[in-house]
Amino acid sequence: MNENQIKKADVLLEALPYMQGFRGCTFLIKVGGSAMEDPAVVDTFLKDVVFLEAVGINPVIVHGGGKAISKAMKDSGLEAKFINGMRVTDEETIKIVEQTLARVINPDIVNKINAFGGKAVGVPGTEVFTGEKMKGDLGWVGEVNDCKLGLIQAAVAGEFVPVVSPVARENESGKTLNVNADLAACALATRLKATKLIFLSDVRGVMRDFKDESTLIPSLNPAAIEELKKEGIISGGMIPKVDSSLESLRGGVGKVHLIDGRIPHALILEIFTDVGIGTEIHL
Repeated sequence: MNENQIKKADVLLEALPYMQGFRGCTFLIKVGGSAMEDPAVVDTFLKDVVFLEAVGINPVIVHGGGKAISKAMKDSGLEAKFINGMRVTDEETIKIVEQTLARVINPDIVNKINAFGGKAVGVPGTEVFTGEKMKGDLGWVGEVNDCKLGLIQAAVAGEFVPVVSPVARENESGKTLNVNADLAACALATRLKATKLIFLSDVRGVMRDFKDESTLIPSLNPAAIEELKKEGIISGGMIPKVDSSLESLRGGVGKVHLIDGRIPHALILEIFTDVGIGTEIHL
């Protein structure tokens, strides 16, 4: 008997209890950053999503698109401007945001899932997220304050993977708002009472020293997070991500995972192995 064959059987047996335990559960997966830039990395991630679907898990994807939007703006002769990390979104910019998400990024993800033998459907964020325009000089930038679940639930019931873009419908005017994809994912995961909320980005997770991957912290609770904030280890853009993750957990999400989507099969390694590869946040 070939030793490699036995190892493959061991891997499947290690994954078995996770497959059994998560059958019928909803996983909200947010993908963004450099994890969306390399087509080979995206392909591997989406094959993982098809695998989740095949073993009875209900994946729901919320995607980002910042770099593709900046490129589309540049191609149109517009300069991307940011205030405190948020894109200034005027009338011209919001049109480019919508076009890039709806005509490039979202259908590309959907088509690839379908090509890999899964079933996916694109859902405009404006049909899911409602929000309020943020104060200040950001233009059509908003915060999500609620989620409509009809299209998501219909897709899941039909065994399709909903692929949702990070834009919202403003309550007052009905106009489109550019929203932070991380925060939109947290809001939707909370409304869905997702078993897992998984962030795939270009960061391994929370590390004591961001230059040293061996300092990865595998598990965090609220007390540990507060301590790491005081120490300055959790800082900058990681603060709103972690804070909104805790809010999601208190709202009914099972666990939050921060993983590096550039690692081949990161999703499978995090969910179906005993050790995992990222940082898990729990109450």
